[in-house]
Amino acid sequence: MDRSPHPVRYRITPVDPHAHLFEVACTVDDPDPQGQRFTLPTWVPGSYLIREFARHFVSVRANGREGAVAIDKLAKDTWLAAPCTGPLTVVAQIYAYDVSVRTAYLDQHRGYFNGPSVFLSPEGRRSAPCELVIDPPPDALRAQWRVATTLPSDGARAYGFGRYRADNYDALIDHPVEMSSFALVHFDANGVPHDIAVTGRHDADLDRLAADLARVCRCHIELFEGPGSRPPFDRYLFQITALGEGYGGLEHASSTSLICRRDELPPRGASTIGDEYLNLLGLASHEYFHGWNVKRIKPAAFTPYDLTRESYTRLLWAFEGITSYYDDLALVRSGVIEPERYLELLGRSITTVLRNPGRHRQSVAASSFDAWIKFYRPDENTPNAVVSYYVKGSLVALALDLLLRREGKASLDDVMRALWQRYGRHGTGVPEDGIERMAAELAGRDLHDFFARYVHGTDDPPLDEWLADFGIDYHVRAAQNATDRGGKAASGTPPRAALDAKVGADMKLLAVYSGGAAERAGLAAGDQLVALDALRAGVETLRVMLERRGPGDAVPIHAFRRDELNEHIVELASPALDTCYLTLQAHPADEILARRTRWMSP
Repeated sequence: MDRSPHPVRYRITPVDPHAHLFEVACTVDDPDPQGQRFTLPTWVPGSYLIREFARHFVSVRANGREGAVAIDKLAKDTWLAAPCTGPLTVVAQIYAYDVSVRTAYLDQHRGYFNGPSVFLSPEGRRSAPCELVIDPPPDALRAQWRVATTLPSDGARAYGFGRYRADNYDALIDHPVEMSSFALVHFDANGVPHDIAVTGRHDADLDRLAADLARVCRCHIELFEGPGSRPPFDRYLFQITALGEGYGGLEHASSTSLICRRDELPPRGASTIGDEYLNLLGLASHEYFHGWNVKRIKPAAFTPYDLTRESYTRLLWAFEGITSYYDDLALVRSGVIEPERYLELLGRSITTVLRNPGRHRQSVAASSFDAWIKFYRPDENTPNAVVSYYVKGSLVALALDLLLRREGKASLDDVMRALWQRYGRHGTGVPEDGIERMAAELAGRDLHDFFARYVHGTDDPPLDEWLADFGIDYHVRAAQNATDRGGKAASGTPPRAALDAKVGADMKLLAVYSGGAAERAGLAAGDQLVALDALRAGVETLRVMLERRGPGDAVPIHAFRRDELNEHIVELASPALDTCYLTLQAHPADEILARRTRWMSP
């Protein structure tokens, strides 16, 4: 229970960009007379791993009305200030040099922070209003930098340094802040202003990006709210950091932080959408859909968030997987891409799952529950033991949508709208069986078998059969080469045999698949291949060998394990039919064409 109506006052200062140091002050006017505790979150909503943000704290000190106050660290994320007369101010210096969407970054080119990684929470004040002063950087940078955030202003000018406010601590940490000389472009979606702030060197067509994102955002808004209606926020911000290499996104209630490669931004003068730009559009679409699904419609386990420890749920397949399903579907529904291009993306997702033996061992519900210890901590055995609740979750969502639409009473769109009306609008958490019950209610029948087999079990949904009812043919083939991601066939001569292992460019085995040829011969992840059939191992040598040899051929392979050289006789396997592509039927029946049109249309 909160002890005081007084606001908690914060101040963040980029004190030394060259040393990557923020200084963050937290002031409590009337501290606990028994000693005021302060805690720091250990994880951030939307990224389900204990991150230990406190490891970046360099120093912590405290001051009261009468001078310095003793402050002791009680645990990895907890400090206790001695009893004192208020106001009490705790000041932390924080090392900020993590190029991610989860923590904080500061150098002479930009500053960024995500609230859970920098703001201490005074115990007993979580519901108290918060004030935040964002100080400008040292004078040399002051004139160039602006601020991009959706925190409500409390005196700060638009895009300016100064005073901001939040209703409570949870709101404070849900508005990341970008400060730099970013490029800015605006668009309107259903009467609500949207900004795109792009940081990093680039030569992109930001007007094209704004126009395409406007169409995608309207599609998502109208799915949940209805035609012409407004979203549940007064403004929205896309914070984009463009790098040479990088990828990531994190959702917030009225903004998202994205990292992309600069070649994923739309080039000037291009009339088509390349795979790189499509990747960025899909990422932005994904995080925007999260503005409803997980930020407002959320598992009961997250209401409220307990950021001091893991919060377990078996529903991440829905909150991430359903979002992953709609991110690309919105691109075709909004007219940004054509149906054939959408099927290309869908074929790649199916291929990713088919190539993952772990889907036979872990359900998407179990993957959701174990995200804290498995999904975000991949190792060499991950492909054999873990399934992605993002990718397979998106295929389960597709299967559920197709099933509902085939039976004609409802669709996944209806399920999402109903979840929004029943739970999201009221801030009520979705129970663990809430999605199954909602889908069954709308379908008018028991869906236990579907959820038992495809959500809590490890069966593959019969997408080939169900897609056919929408005028889409499902094909599988062997991969053409190491870069074949699925979708349309790649060029090149297909291999006749397979090693059943993932081989890096340096000929180190990155993964060895369960029950496959390499594993049967005693090879293991981490082994360094040095010779294939008495020839020096290399990418080209391996390609030629798999093209010319056939299943059952025995091939001597020499490999180092640590510093010991071993010989393995590998009996090559048949290439797996694990590469999917989808095609539109040329002349489907009128009923099937109408069903497909309703699915891919707004």
